[in-house]
Amino acid sequence: MSIKLRLSFRRHASAALLAATALLPAHGTQAATSNWAQNDGGRMRIIALPATADGTVQGALQIEPTRGWITYWKEPGQAGIPPQVVVSPGNGITLEKMDFPVPSLFDAGGIKDLGYDHAVTLPFTLKVAAPSAPLKIRASAFIGLCRNICIPFQADFEVDLTRANGLPLEENLILDEARRKLPEKPSDDFSVTHYMVANGREKLSLALRLPEGVEKPQIFVATPGGRVLFDQASPRRIEGLYVVDMPFGKHPPGESATTDKHWDILVIAGNRAMETKLAFD
Repeated sequence: MSIKLRLSFRRHASAALLAATALLPAHGTQAATSNWAQNDGGRMRIIALPATADGTVQGALQIEPTRGWITYWKEPGQAGIPPQVVVSPGNGITLEKMDFPVPSLFDAGGIKDLGYDHAVTLPFTLKVAAPSAPLKIRASAFIGLCRNICIPFQADFEVDLTRANGLPLEENLILDEARRKLPEKPSDDFSVTHYMVANGREKLSLALRLPEGVEKPQIFVATPGGRVLFDQASPRRIEGLYVVDMPFGKHPPGESATTDKHWDILVIAGNRAMETKLAFD
């Protein structure tokens, strides 16, 4: 993939979103599942469960890249754009959060990305003001799909939950599997124990407690502004902890980046992955 093309894709994501609206949207409903929307790079749809008594709706954006194509994690890295879902505010519906399964690292010509080269389901949680009222979810999804070229892909969806009593078995299994693939929360044997911005804001220093038998994990830190730290420097073991520095490189974050900000950190250690936030007060 052309480095110039991919970097241009990242810089002009906002313009791409406007241009992408010319693509054919996906309307209509099939029980609690939208129709598929499709382009050359793959297809996507929305799945949703009926609202619970407290107004919670569990759903997901399901993406199936065409063979040889990739789509992106919530912070794509040095190129690409993150998946976005915008829910119509009608019926008092708000998007509370969207979760992301563990991504893979792709390195093309020195450009590092985080994403998926296979079917992936991104679970999300909605909140509905009146859960007992007839409910239709209208949402717009925007993703990037890349192979030799990058194609921005936007589609509008509608899911009618008015008469839905649940999803077919296949869709329920898709949602359950997606949740199982999410990174785990910090635990006694897998966590970030210490972190600080050090050396005049040249690097992020970390101390990690890793699962037994893991020598060197993959670490991805998403900083404010959409930047991801990949590189590890001076890894060492101190009192059973994995201690490492992650250089900021030529563009360290500004002073405001560590003021009332939360950075995302994902650690992959063997067959386990843990995600948490680094809070800078």
